Amino acid sequence: MSFQDSIINAYEKIRKSVVSISSTKIIDFLFFSQPVKGIGSGVVIDENGLIVTNAHVVKGFEKLEVTLPSGESYKASIVGMDRRNDIALIRIPKDGIEPAELGDSDTLRIGQLVIAIGNPFSHILGGPSVTLGIISGLDRTIRAGDIVFENLIQTDAAINPGNSGGPLVDLEGRVIGITTAMIPFAQGIGFAIPINEVKYIVEQLLKYGKVYRPWIGIYTVDLNPMLAREIGAPIDKGALIVGVVPGSPAHYAGLRRGDIVLKVDDTEIKKASDLASSIRRKGIGNRILLTVARGYAKYTVEVTIEGAPS
Repeated sequence: MSFQDSIINAYEKIRKSVVSISSTKIIDFLFFSQPVKGIGSGVVIDENGLIVTNAHVVKGFEKLEVTLPSGESYKASIVGMDRRNDIALIRIPKDGIEPAELGDSDTLRIGQLVIAIGNPFSHILGGPSVTLGIISGLDRTIRAGDIVFENLIQTDAAINPGNSGGPLVDLEGRVIGITTAMIPFAQGIGFAIPINEVKYIVEQLLKYGKVYRPWIGIYTVDLNPMLAREIGAPIDKGALIVGVVPGSPAHYAGLRRGDIVLKVDDTEIKKASDLASSIRRKGIGNRILLTVARGYAKYTVEVTIEGAPS
């Protein structure tokens, strides 16, 4: 199969699952009211009408309407949202929609080819649009207003504002992220929430109506050779603890700023996202054994994972 055919096949596989979302709210100005409209994209994840999009696409709007690639339109209701990760789960009263195949964002690599799909004008243009790019970076952190977004996928695939909430897919047509933002005035930089994080958010919203995150109470950054030289660490990979929350499980376990997490149980930790993934997989209420370096000494400590609401 040629490279071009791979792109076309990936698009054909995902296109029926990408929807247009239009939103409306009424703003009162003194003696008259003015409707304010917004647009965005979303991706179907369940044949019974469940759709994932961005929280900012639907938050604060009184009327939501979803248009399928077929041209059919339905009123949508919000099932739940996680503003911290800019993810919302909505539902339309329609069965038999083709859901997208969700991939595994833990296997992504920098330089990997990806496709961004958006469908903000389905009722006008008649279908989703596609742009091609690569994964430019992983585990990115950006600040948007009062929210810090962590563990983002960075891509140079063009992401227009109306495409926000649409899928980022691999060349097999599997969703590996949900696009969420572009940095203003920075050319060719877009971001997506990893699909494994989205899967967890959806599971939590369906179960509890809100998101509880596995949490031990530490802030970490990737330890690399350059940083290791700066801080005088004898180890050059792992998750470097830069903060410990007072009263947290990590605090009571004796963890300190400057400690380096090397293992969770028997799983090697090479970067901060490895630690977060291990804690998430283990789950709330369970105990983990951390192997930690403090200076030239190594020790193990047991920590109980708690649940913290977003």
